[in-house]
Amino acid sequence: MTVLKTQNLTKRYGGKAAVDNVSLTVEKGDIYGLIGQNGAGKTTLMRLVASLARPDSGDIELFGQTSPAGLNAARARMGCVVEIPALYPNLTAEQNLEVYRIQRGIPDKGVVRQSLELVSLTDTGKKKFKNFSLGMKQRLGLALAVLNSPDFLMLDEPINGLDPTGIIEMRDLMKKLNEQGITLLVSSHILAELAQISTKYAIIHEGRLVKNITQEQLREECKRALSVTVDDASKAAVVLETALNIRNYKQISANELRVYEYLDNPAEVTFRLNQGGVRVASLHEVGDSLEDYYTKIIGGQRDAASNEGFGRGTEEMK
Repeated sequence: MTVLKTQNLTKRYGGKAAVDNVSLTVEKGDIYGLIGQNGAGKTTLMRLVASLARPDSGDIELFGQTSPAGLNAARARMGCVVEIPALYPNLTAEQNLEVYRIQRGIPDKGVVRQSLELVSLTDTGKKKFKNFSLGMKQRLGLALAVLNSPDFLMLDEPINGLDPTGIIEMRDLMKKLNEQGITLLVSSHILAELAQISTKYAIIHEGRLVKNITQEQLREECKRALSVTVDDASKAAVVLETALNIRNYKQISANELRVYEYLDNPAEVTFRLNQGGVRVASLHEVGDSLEDYYTKIIGGQRDAASNEGFGRGTEEMK
């Protein structure tokens, strides 16, 4: 089931596109990691989905609804923490949630206690929100987001500014919510944390969605391996199988293989290939972390933009 789908979604501020023709799909059960630097367009995208801003063009589909009335009804099934939660500084955690329960017309008073229990804030007593730590404020914002028992939750930089303990608590909480059947769209520039929870990723750069990838695809692309460049990859494959009993490898091209074994003994691979009559041009370890992969993708986008700019300039000079 599709929870959220955007098609060519665009939002401009002062002529600059903060979100530029973004098309993405979030399926039920996903923890969808939205990756990007500060100012990349992550928050603007979430604001558009939450109806906190209006798109200049493009479409939003939420739980199959696309009409204005249908989207408004569908948003009742959604919770979000976008930017700083609007909570009352002089009220306690329980008082804050009670205000919003009444405001939203939720008849069950028990949801306040349930939401506080979920985020481990039942023991704050008479402590006012203004005296909470940053981690406590983040968790109370999350409690507010789940007050209406949502099916879909959007969290904008939920671990930003937290200490290591707070990060772990928030990570575990997001996993717990997902296990309870809640689909999540989580934005962050702290990629190592997203890598521990996300099932899918979207990389957004300068307002554009530049890459969609699943956790499985990412693991495959970032898998540690020996990249072996040879004069004849097919012949090298035979040598690997017969001389070293290697089965876990992939032929990339006529001259390159990826070997997922013998990472701790690459010299033996080189020796056996040479002994088998295969000339080895290069052999080195490859494989990226999510940070490395992101940097590579964004670097490629920058290079492409630079090349496009150079091309236009060259044409204009002719």
